[in-house]
Amino acid sequence: MKSLSGQEIRRMYKQFFADRGHLVFPSASLVPHNDPSLLWINAGMAPLKPYFDGREVPERPRIVSSQKCIRTNDIENVGHTARHQTFFEMLGNFSFGDYFKAEVIPWAWEFLTHDLELDSERLSATVHYTDDEAWHIWHDVVGVPEDRIVRGDEDNFWDIGEGPCGPCSEIFYDRGAEFGCGTEDCKPGCDCDRFLEVWNLVFTQYNHEKDGSRTELPKKNIDTGMGLERVASILQDVPNNFETDLFRPMIDHTAQIAHRPYGGDASADVHFKIIADHIRTVAFAIGDGVLPSNEGRGYIIRRLLRRAIRSGRKLGIERPFLNELATTVADVMGADYPEVREKLDFIRRVVRTEEERFHETLAEGEALLGAALDAVLASGGSLLSGADAFKLYDTFGFPIDLTEEIAAERGVAIDREAFANELEAQRTRARSARHVAEGMNVSRGQLESFTDASRFVGYDTLRTESRILALFRDGEQVAQLNAGESGQAILDVTPFYAESGGQVGDSGQLTEPSTTVEVTDVKKAPHGQNSHHVTVTEGTLVQGDTVMAAVNESARRDTIKNHTATHLLHKALREVLGTHVAQAGSLVEPERLRFDFSHFGPLSEVELREVERRVNDAVWRDYPVVTEEMDIDDAKAKGAMALFGEKYGQTVRVVQAGDYSVELCGGCHVPRTGVIGLFQIVSETGIGSGVRRIEAVTGRFAYEHVLERENMMKSAASLLKTASAEELVGRIERLLDDMRQLERDLESARGRLLHAKAVELLEQVETTVGIPMLAAIIEDADADALRQLTDELRVKLQSYVLVLGSATNDKVTLVAAVSSDLQKQGLHAGQLVKEVAAVTGGGGGGRPDLAQAGGRDAAKLPEAIAKVADIVVGKWLRPQESSSGAEK
Repeated sequence: MKSLSGQEIRRMYKQFFADRGHLVFPSASLVPHNDPSLLWINAGMAPLKPYFDGREVPERPRIVSSQKCIRTNDIENVGHTARHQTFFEMLGNFSFGDYFKAEVIPWAWEFLTHDLELDSERLSATVHYTDDEAWHIWHDVVGVPEDRIVRGDEDNFWDIGEGPCGPCSEIFYDRGAEFGCGTEDCKPGCDCDRFLEVWNLVFTQYNHEKDGSRTELPKKNIDTGMGLERVASILQDVPNNFETDLFRPMIDHTAQIAHRPYGGDASADVHFKIIADHIRTVAFAIGDGVLPSNEGRGYIIRRLLRRAIRSGRKLGIERPFLNELATTVADVMGADYPEVREKLDFIRRVVRTEEERFHETLAEGEALLGAALDAVLASGGSLLSGADAFKLYDTFGFPIDLTEEIAAERGVAIDREAFANELEAQRTRARSARHVAEGMNVSRGQLESFTDASRFVGYDTLRTESRILALFRDGEQVAQLNAGESGQAILDVTPFYAESGGQVGDSGQLTEPSTTVEVTDVKKAPHGQNSHHVTVTEGTLVQGDTVMAAVNESARRDTIKNHTATHLLHKALREVLGTHVAQAGSLVEPERLRFDFSHFGPLSEVELREVERRVNDAVWRDYPVVTEEMDIDDAKAKGAMALFGEKYGQTVRVVQAGDYSVELCGGCHVPRTGVIGLFQIVSETGIGSGVRRIEAVTGRFAYEHVLERENMMKSAASLLKTASAEELVGRIERLLDDMRQLERDLESARGRLLHAKAVELLEQVETTVGIPMLAAIIEDADADALRQLTDELRVKLQSYVLVLGSATNDKVTLVAAVSSDLQKQGLHAGQLVKEVAAVTGGGGGGRPDLAQAGGRDAAKLPEAIAKVADIVVGKWLRPQESSSGAEK
């Protein structure tokens, strides 16, 4: 058995199948492209679905890949088992109607036993109990003994419902009895760690029909998956995936930061493994454009980061450190996945920002939890409610295990059952919201099975004669659509662009002598055709009719100006802000463009103006915009940038604007940048952690935007009674100076009034049991005024208890102060104001010397103020002091 690094295994695998006629397919992004059924790419075959279901034809019928994947359904198991990971690599070879079982089974055996030199005596195979063909190939062709071929059932049949399905054959490696469960019937498929599944060969040979029956597919496919980390653990002779060179460098780096060794404490080792796994996932996800947020993929990344931070705290790391580990991930993986190396600075900045925010969250959460625990203990209880624990978890991102840990230190338990109920209720709400959203999608029905080809000619013409291939209404194919009816139409040739890459679908008309049809939108059909959303306004549209298909030229002209402008904007942003800028989404429609990109913090006014200037400079240079198809490697060598969310084959379409911008793009563009005319940024905002959004307009909409701003300035000049807009700035500056002087005068007058009020209040101070005490209502005073009055009184009194209250807009504000000498006797301003506020249905607190509270019932403020002396005497003073009566 060879001892090979993860990189060597990865490259040997791809070379083995490349030598057998396979196209080496680059790993797709972790973010699925046009596949709403997946949150992440979770298997090697996921990016190849269009080839399996016939929507697209691959460049070659044989493909091999090393695909990065994420699975997050077992996050809680990561670190506790030998093999659970959130990020992993799936090595796979695929055949689309080419070779089948007779080829793939011997190839798998050859690669494992010859190229990797695994001991053939330790290898076993499983087959479906009905798959005699696979059994005979394993036994009669490969030579595996009968006792090492196990017939299985559900585990050996791949079926996800209606559609392609078939039996599969798994290959297991026997790690030895020391890894086993100790039972005599331990064999491949046992839950113990002895028999390690390393490869799964799926034979897609049937179609699962609607009625549940299975029919033979005319073209049979092969889909295989071999886990790189598992194979590496065998070849590197280590007990689990985390000991391989794919994880160990991150573990060792963590140990260095934590100043404690890995391997000496099983409970600590769990946290080393969690950190190593999660930082790999996070680094790759951010590299593919996913940023931490509170929903979807971003929420998963935030959750993984926070779990890793918590594990770091368990190891004694109290500072941001995961961003440092991202460098190690790039060192380990960057040779075969250059995106983590090229985007390392950005990845580190995102991780560092998220770490710092979560450390702040932990501090805030600990304070809130402390207050909640105080309340529990003050009431004589010992159980924190599930609702309180869930609020900390859901609103503030405070981990439930940390809540339990801190609560336990103070002798308080958590109502975990109630917490679980709150969590399940939230999940139910989320599922309901998702079902509602999904229910809004129009069913594609019989479109799923319609495979006739349609050709797009809209790059070169906006008008062409076309034939109606098919019509659909409410998901069902129909022979015709009558006046007033809406549906979908597939044309044999179409000039209409289907929504893709951020560019909206075209609109326009289909006409024949007696029929007029409005095309309101165009989307991609399941098998790649352009599906035209149509409404018949006159006559009848019949399948087989020949119509004139004409795109709305005005809308298309405006749209392509905006699309080319997004390319120029992307380039300008990278020039001004740095190469970490990457597209994170876009919208290109006739009236405007929207461009989302990765960057920290808002752009300054200077940066915005410079970006806008550079785009307009590229417009005014009137660069020719040239599109051509070329090999993807040639396009990358040319410096072409790939756009977010797009999937690219070996042959790509490159759009180049002079020597300024080069991008891979399937959209429509102007012939020369000068056609854009004018580019104006309308807004720049943040839409998530590390993601900014620019909205802009071009052409006639930019002109209208300028006119609108000019009119606003003229209106402002008129309101301020200036002769012209040019004098507007000077007039505003004078008004601001006047306003600042008025504010100073007002503040001075307010100070004099407060001083006078303080002098008046000093006369109301009464001494009760030897304590100078003042409790008063101040009319129409906000919290600032009450605090200022209190400060005035504190300066003039040496010993005091002060409580001032005011009611505005039916809300009560209270401020209390206690002198230092009385604090020593047990008087506490925070506790006092809390008691007083309770009378008004409120609460609050603060320091022993100064505190503030609020109340909800303004009508009870006089009652609360009247009780101040009783509260002071009855609650805090010693019995002998309170029995001496009152003194004036």
